[in-house]
Amino acid sequence: MSATIEASILIPSKNDAGNIETCLTAIYSQNWDLERIEVVVVDSGSTDDTVAVARKFPVRVEQIAAGAFHHARTRNYAASLANGEILVFLSQDAIPASDGWLSALITNFSDPTVGAVYGKQAPKPGSTRERQDALGTLYGGQRLVKDPAGSSERGSRYYHFSDVNAAIRRSVWQATKFPEDFKVFEDLGIAKRILDGGWKIVYEPRACVYHSHNHTAIGLFKRYFDIGFTFQRLGIWNNQTGRSMLKDAWSLFRKKLARPNGNKTPKLAGPAIRQDIAKSAGMFLGLNERFLPLGLKRRMSAYRVYD
Repeated sequence: MSATIEASILIPSKNDAGNIETCLTAIYSQNWDLERIEVVVVDSGSTDDTVAVARKFPVRVEQIAAGAFHHARTRNYAASLANGEILVFLSQDAIPASDGWLSALITNFSDPTVGAVYGKQAPKPGSTRERQDALGTLYGGQRLVKDPAGSSERGSRYYHFSDVNAAIRRSVWQATKFPEDFKVFEDLGIAKRILDGGWKIVYEPRACVYHSHNHTAIGLFKRYFDIGFTFQRLGIWNNQTGRSMLKDAWSLFRKKLARPNGNKTPKLAGPAIRQDIAKSAGMFLGLNERFLPLGLKRRMSAYRVYD
């Protein structure tokens, strides 16, 4: 008799053979009963060896056309294929940092009021100062429980949730689903649905992965424009959220100025400070996008949210 599937690890992939191999190797090295998990890779039109590499492991590979990929719809599709009671969402380039990663995620669900858990993201070697500081701010060392009853205590981080490295109770996903009318930041959308539905979301720093992407100042401006747009669309921007984000931005700015680095601190801090200014400007304009002409908004959006 086969073991009951406890958790399904769901990985969207495309053209990243090196990372998918490292990711899957880390998964199959976990200190967990591997007979009680399944891994589903949903590949969207890879033209490299990604699919062939994935098939070296005991995974289920499903292929969709490249044009069919959609952040929310593809994740909902992957979840619909799963047999586990816990749905673990992991990006192909998010590498579990220890053999206790999966256990750290799953054990939080012993509390029946927990609807979802997300883990820490640590910067990869070679990450920019902006990424190091941003991830360090978002993903600290303290476990957090986001309870709908205490939403006023979390500020802008109350709805923060990343499906780069996360797990959702299957019954909770069935009740909420990723919002398919969102082209991006679908994880922010489902987090709001989960919390507004009365479930808790846990941040578990022991469930750590290495994951980061370096961005230019223009890239960050566009990305944060879309974040502002999403905050505005979800109706989660208010005075409390604004104060919280300003506090974080000011803390990061002071950290960059104070960080010692010989006599080169001001010169090296300059690009990171410009990136923070770009993020703040993008966020502000995204929050107020209704006052901007459509053509300009389309140029500002990183993920073509107006198409």
